[in-house]
Amino acid sequence: MENTQQRETFGTMLSPIRAGRRTLRNRVIMGSMHTRLETEPDSIAKQIAFYAERARGEAAILVTGGFSPNAEGIFDPKGPRIDDPDQARHLRPICEAVQAEGSLICAQLLHAGRYAKIEGCVAPSPIRSPINRFVPREMTDADIRRTIADFASAAANAQAAGFDGVEIMGSEGYLINEFTVTHTNKREDGWGGNAENRHRFPVEIVRAVRERCGPGFLIIYRISAADLVEGGAHSDEIAALARKIEAAGADILNTGIGWHESRVPTIAYPVPRGAWRKAAANVKAAVSIPVVASNRINTPELAEDILTSGDADMISMARPFLADPHFVKKAREGRANEINTCIACNQACLDFIFSSRPVSCLVNPRAGRETEFRDTPTESPSKLAVVGGGAAGMATAAEAARLGHDVTLFEAQDKLGGQLNLARAAPGKDEFDETLRYYTGQINKHGVKLRLGQRAGLDDLNGFDHVVIATGVTPRIPDLPGADHPSVATYAEILSGERAAGDTVLVMGAGGIGHDVAEFLVTGPAEAHNPDAFCETWGVDPKFAVSGALVGDPLALKPSRRKVVMLQRKNSKPGAGLGVSTGWILRNALRKHGVEALVGVVYERIDDAGLHILMDNGEPKVIAADTIVLCTGQEPEQALVDELVARSVTVTMIGGAKEAAELDALRAIDEGVRLAQSL
Repeated sequence: MENTQQRETFGTMLSPIRAGRRTLRNRVIMGSMHTRLETEPDSIAKQIAFYAERARGEAAILVTGGFSPNAEGIFDPKGPRIDDPDQARHLRPICEAVQAEGSLICAQLLHAGRYAKIEGCVAPSPIRSPINRFVPREMTDADIRRTIADFASAAANAQAAGFDGVEIMGSEGYLINEFTVTHTNKREDGWGGNAENRHRFPVEIVRAVRERCGPGFLIIYRISAADLVEGGAHSDEIAALARKIEAAGADILNTGIGWHESRVPTIAYPVPRGAWRKAAANVKAAVSIPVVASNRINTPELAEDILTSGDADMISMARPFLADPHFVKKAREGRANEINTCIACNQACLDFIFSSRPVSCLVNPRAGRETEFRDTPTESPSKLAVVGGGAAGMATAAEAARLGHDVTLFEAQDKLGGQLNLARAAPGKDEFDETLRYYTGQINKHGVKLRLGQRAGLDDLNGFDHVVIATGVTPRIPDLPGADHPSVATYAEILSGERAAGDTVLVMGAGGIGHDVAEFLVTGPAEAHNPDAFCETWGVDPKFAVSGALVGDPLALKPSRRKVVMLQRKNSKPGAGLGVSTGWILRNALRKHGVEALVGVVYERIDDAGLHILMDNGEPKVIAADTIVLCTGQEPEQALVDELVARSVTVTMIGGAKEAAELDALRAIDEGVRLAQSL
């Protein structure tokens, strides 16, 4: 009965839909992602494994990462291209593998324009992007016409390689999007000026692709539904462009949100789920072809709600298919509670891509590494004890039990989660609740014996073949006079709610934990969950009607409920080690809330007067505070290790117990799963 009810719950999402001359098996697209798998050794094999796994998970259409239609459009010097027919044909095995599993596959055609990190990048006008050091060359009329032809040729190459269609990238601030708005198009010829001229480039691209590839070839156009930059498009212009693209031959309109240079976050955890659905609804109201909603949609419940409300006809999810390639299949089979949910952390997807590494996923280390893991049960089960129920311990126990080992998990607290229970307190990071739900469910499903509220002793670990120490970390208390003063609290005490902070707070330490604590102290909970509150904070028009969908300065100050000052001993910029794709959001959010930062300080002592420091110029200073929060590092919790080794017990330390870094769930889960695979 439960499975039937769940299938009925997602009836719209799982229902077929007609797009062009194709009938899709459901309404879910795996959106395009840069993976860098094409730069890896055995790249075709790795891409086959990656895409085929998601086709087995029953996504209706899989869209590849972006292929440039010519040499000028590559995102970086190693960026993939599809302008060579012979190179394109090498992709045929990927298409065949996906199609054998019942899904369609489309190649995304992406010309990076002024975002291309190469000499000689091009744009409608010679205006440098703030996120690229190269100044683009203004395209001539001949350049523009050649590029239109290049898009058509690239689509034909994709068709010859076996792709079912293409997605033409017309959003996120790439070349096509640059032509459509005055923010980047200052031309006065037939390709600039009024909206009709600015829309000419994308319309002619779509028309050329349709003429070259024929009526049966699927064309998705990704339209910018909210530019989130000054000089961006008004909703009336977006609707007009959508109608022109439909008339030119597109079968589906996918919606993109925000330019890469926008100062408004669009896909990271601080953005509420479903925050952009009304932008898709604006596009849907303008056309009759299917319109796709995207960005911060990570559960089947939300996808179904967007579809049944009429805000969109289809749903595009990219990172959720990294977290769980079988997202749709599990929903269809009534196992939605077993979906490993994307938490929008960006740590192993976007941050890896920006550091020239192949994509993966914090909650699913297999993503992008499918050829490195096995699913066959072990032929020699062992009796395994896992000590510690945080991220590393849960991942080890769940994976080892799934592979057939006899696993007992000891956790000193009365609940699983460990440091995740602290991390989830930061605004937006309660997405970690999904990770806790998933791993708890897997632990129960695969028969792990749980010993909650039991701190494992030596006698408890007798008789096990292998003991895994995953006991995590404890906050490090600095050797500082007055560190035990009543005003002092650890980050763990603050984030857990054990201690309440006063109105004036000093945060000692400006790393990842320090930033999370500061945001926890100044941000209202509603901002992480309510789209209207989010829009108000970041200056976004909740109706997505005005130019660029901006109604204010995204960096305008917003009064805080507390006065918070962060301090660090280093002279470097606070938060220098934060994630590439999320650090700027966190730094800007704290700046908006008036959080100050002092760097290069020397801590001297704490007493009733406050925190005594030396400034970087040697000047002594006393800062009064109601609460002083220690974010001064962690110590590994390694109790039992020496005694177990002395008894010749096979012991492995993982996660924070092995290395006390920041709260590093990415490393913890990866080590846990890989250890279980190696047993």
